[in-house]
Amino acid sequence: MKRNATAVWQGSGKDGKGHLTTQSTTLNQTQYSFASRFESGVGTNPEELVAAAHAGCFTMKLSFVLQAAGFTADNITTKCDIDLVDGSITSSHLTVNATIPGISKEQFDEAVADAKANCPISKLYNTNITAEATLA
Repeated sequence: MKRNATAVWQGSGKDGKGHLTTQSTTLNQTQYSFASRFESGVGTNPEELVAAAHAGCFTMKLSFVLQAAGFTADNITTKCDIDLVDGSITSSHLTVNATIPGISKEQFDEAVADAKANCPISKLYNTNITAEATLA
């Protein structure tokens, strides 16, 4: 399986503008710029997309880990915070809240650790990945 996205940029780094399009066209010429990346401008940015990718990948992996252990979540909500410092992503922090009938806190924490270590996006990163998890 291969997936792709395309970035188009016109102009200089600070004054230019660009857009992103994904293979599925969920993003379809979605604008990004210096302002949307480093200030509070309208549009997306690579770090926001990395955060979405990590949150989505981790959450789906967690559901598979839970399923393998005999549990089905009623709900898993994951927020991912990406830190960009001096031009490098220095960390990805996952905040997980889940409702899973019949699971113990220990089993849940083990499943979270497994998903954190083994989701494909976690494996892609060369950064510090942390997680805090709350079981409802």
